Amino acid sequence: MSFFARAPYKSEVSMFIDELKAKKPTLEAEQRAGRALLWDRQLDRQALADWREARVAQQPYVYQTQTD
Repeated sequence: MSFFARAPYKSEVSMFIDELKAKKPTLEAEQRAGRALLWDRQLDRQALADWREARVAQQPYVYQTQTD
């Protein structure tokens, strides 16, 4: 039998993921819904610009009081 005729290698992790997907077919849809909660959002560019404008620069040494 030729080396190339064998079945392709499949790691334990790949087999675990395939088994998990077979047991729970809704897994990918749940993952997409979870991602949408945190990452897939529209930004309010005006609020972001206001926040950047109102930001106060931090002193080089935080615990030193100003003597000006």
